[in-house]
Amino acid sequence: MSDLFALPFDDEHEPPAAAPWTVSDLTAAIRGALEGTFSAVAVEGEVSNCRKWSSGHLYFTLKDDRAQLRAVMFRGTVRTLKFEPEDGMRVIARGRLGVYDAKGEYQLVCDALDPHGLGARQAAFEALKRQLQAEGLFDVARKRPLPTLPRRIGVVTSLDGAAVRDIVRVLVTRHPTAHILLRAARVQGEGAAEDLIKALGAVCRAPGVDVVIIGRGGGSVEDLWAFNDERLARAIAAAPVPVISAVGHEVDFTIADFVADVRAATPSNAAEIVVDRADNFLARIDRADRRLRGALALALARRNQRVHQLQGRLRHWPTVLMLRDRDVHQIRRRLDRAIASRLAGDLQRSDRLRRRLEARDLRRVAGILATRLATARGRLHAAATRRRLLATARAATLTARLDALSPLSVLGRGYAVCWNETRDSIIRSAAGVRDGERVQVTLAEGELTCRVEHATPERPR
Repeated sequence: MSDLFALPFDDEHEPPAAAPWTVSDLTAAIRGALEGTFSAVAVEGEVSNCRKWSSGHLYFTLKDDRAQLRAVMFRGTVRTLKFEPEDGMRVIARGRLGVYDAKGEYQLVCDALDPHGLGARQAAFEALKRQLQAEGLFDVARKRPLPTLPRRIGVVTSLDGAAVRDIVRVLVTRHPTAHILLRAARVQGEGAAEDLIKALGAVCRAPGVDVVIIGRGGGSVEDLWAFNDERLARAIAAAPVPVISAVGHEVDFTIADFVADVRAATPSNAAEIVVDRADNFLARIDRADRRLRGALALALARRNQRVHQLQGRLRHWPTVLMLRDRDVHQIRRRLDRAIASRLAGDLQRSDRLRRRLEARDLRRVAGILATRLATARGRLHAAATRRRLLATARAATLTARLDALSPLSVLGRGYAVCWNETRDSIIRSAAGVRDGERVQVTLAEGELTCRVEHATPERPR
């Protein structure tokens, strides 16, 4: 025990305190530890808040359900990308962990980036977009035109952001006669979609509202997600007045943009679109006024010119009357000559027609025709008599020739014709019959039926 109590107490020999770190030294040490331990890693996650700066570097955030990691890809590596990274895209990033000293933040320095499908939010966004498009909520035919001169403009946005200031500034500057009805609503976070729906309904129910602007300033995909809510999209489509969606920047697109009647690139651009309708209308009035004034001035100038011309002509009116009187006398003389010439020609044609009519008098024509008929009758009678005599003489000659050739004349001179028994052939030779055969003999008067007693084929000499 004595030995135990003889030992010195610990606090009598405390080690000297360590010197404090500087921020730079500690950060450098952490960087060395991280870069040494995580010099080559591959991280899968969903891209969010992706921005490409003018320097060419690409900054974005990789996230999942429980955490997020800042990432950067420098300009030289960005040029090798085969695709354009977008918010909501799921990727696999390869690189090393590093520390950004200026902000004391660690980040993933990417050497390669490969797509790995859509993230959960982006997949939900695309699914809702396809559903509403199939229902026709995006059709151009259902979108309403903006009013030309809106007198009451509804605005649904947050009172804390720059969007409301931009909208009000543009409207007050360029359309000071318009009445602005502002309804505040949350534009991000839990319950923002329900708040926007209530605010939109309240503004639309207000009497006299011609158009409504709903939107907010820029932000990440998470910040703008309330404007991708299906209930808000249907509320915008069912609004009784035209709705302009003005969410984020020009590169940001939400479901509200597709459903709204008009999509504006920014909140201030939404106000400019509303005012532009009024500006265009007033400009059209100004142009019409200028055209009307010009047309009136031109018409008046032409009338004045016409008056001056008429006045100049009136000063020379006596001379004009004298010239017109001379023209009238000349025309009258030409007309008298034309009438006389026409009458002379008509008289000549009348004489010719009278002579032709007299030549065709029925009494003269009948006498001429009777004479011609008598002459023709005599010639016809003489020709008929001559033809009859010639025919009679020719008939007598032919009769004599026919009698000379007739077999009956030969029979009359004492000759006979001998036939076989059946009278179908004439017997011309004694060799053609046999003894005892019956023959028929035709005489000049009558016929004989004979029997051959003896046939001598040769004629006796």
